[in-house]
Amino acid sequence: MTELEEKTNHSAVSRFSLRDFAPLISLFVIVIFFTLTNDEFLTFGRLRLVLQQGAVLAIVSTGLTFVLLCAEIDLSVGMLALWTACACGVLYEQPFAAGEGGQDDISVTTLVVVIVVPLLSSLLLGLISGLLTVSSRLPSFIITLAMMNIADGLSKTLTQSEKFAVPEVLKEIGNGRLKVTDDFYLPYSAILAAAVMILGHMVLQHTRFGRYVYMTGGNREAARLAGVRTGWIVIACLAICAVTAGLGGLVNAGRLGSVTLDQNGELLLSAVACVVLGGTSLFGGEGGIGRTVIGVLTFSVLGVGLSGLISEVDFLEDRMRPLLMGVVLMTALVINGFLSRKSG
Repeated sequence: MTELEEKTNHSAVSRFSLRDFAPLISLFVIVIFFTLTNDEFLTFGRLRLVLQQGAVLAIVSTGLTFVLLCAEIDLSVGMLALWTACACGVLYEQPFAAGEGGQDDISVTTLVVVIVVPLLSSLLLGLISGLLTVSSRLPSFIITLAMMNIADGLSKTLTQSEKFAVPEVLKEIGNGRLKVTDDFYLPYSAILAAAVMILGHMVLQHTRFGRYVYMTGGNREAARLAGVRTGWIVIACLAICAVTAGLGGLVNAGRLGSVTLDQNGELLLSAVACVVLGGTSLFGGEGGIGRTVIGVLTFSVLGVGLSGLISEVDFLEDRMRPLLMGVVLMTALVINGFLSRKSG
């Protein structure tokens, strides 16, 4: 092996180590800190809580990863999640008003309609955002900001600020669990989130569409000259993001047991934080679902760990949680960004 080849290989290993392991190191440090400050942190109960709280974020962050990889942004994910849940709740209660006889008598066909139609509506809104972004040549930031307000308005108009029930199957997914051992139960929502993330990973890493997403985000003009229809890639990614946002909204509504307008208020910022914490670039072309998994785990561990720490330490109060999370997240993001920039 020549000296040049050795230097090239050494440089590649250094870049891989810094860029890919910086988020993992951050997660490891956070776990060690909470383990040392709370004797009950490393328990099956806390692990199940991390998985359950991170499931919705994992589903929504999967679609958002597609959007960020093609150098776009979707600000409407939180309100799309709310709209999908509201549409599901209204449709769920409507058949009983028409005389179906009670919630226990709901047919499989009605159940499918109640769940699928709201998801299709979120898909339609995502397609509209994508088409307007491409056709108007305006930043997706502006288009999805408008879509965020549209989805919010649709939710308020449809529900009239009332509370609605959700199907029992969503409650089971949101709160049910699968027994793995006598001490550990795996939440159904975590299983669904894992399936969504594995599917997203397979699409990005093993399909032509996935390669086109990276090409579009890495250098859109070069991708266009290479024959990639970059406009359709952007539209598809925003549509995928809308569907995962809607699915996350349904799971979250099932976890909470009902639909109200105060749900999913922080979902957008939390999902963006998860994707960026994992190391996916806001400028496109770099990242992936594997990194998003690390980001979701980091965010969820931080939330669960802070809850336990606040309950253990007398001078810490629950209202200090946003401040503490912000400080830790800012520190982790700055360190990850510094290491990535250094390796570049």
